[in-house]
Amino acid sequence: MPRVKRGTKARQRRKKMMKLAKGFYSRRKSNFRRGSETVKRGWMYAFRDRKVRKQDFRKLWVIRINAAVRELNMNYSQFMAKFSGSKIALNRKMLADLAATEPQTFKAVVDQVLAA
Repeated sequence: MPRVKRGTKARQRRKKMMKLAKGFYSRRKSNFRRGSETVKRGWMYAFRDRKVRKQDFRKLWVIRINAAVRELNMNYSQFMAKFSGSKIALNRKMLADLAATEPQTFKAVVDQVLAA
């Protein structure tokens, strides 16, 4: 078999990786091995944190709903127990947004939940 010199392909591969490492600190932007390690680690963090972002937003919604409901002399668990029994089609994201931006509307929703 003839010998294959991978000059252009290897250079393309390294160039692509170093382009992704642009803006990094110190050797990480200029040394292929350090740069590729950092880029791959960044991909790992990005993959993990796409999952964590969903958890963080749900926690934020729960905190906002809890704070708004406590002003109305209830707590989150009591409210959600009654809310799940009612036929109101709102999720936590919508409830948290109502609680933060339109407190009057949120109070009306809470009153409707208590009436049901």
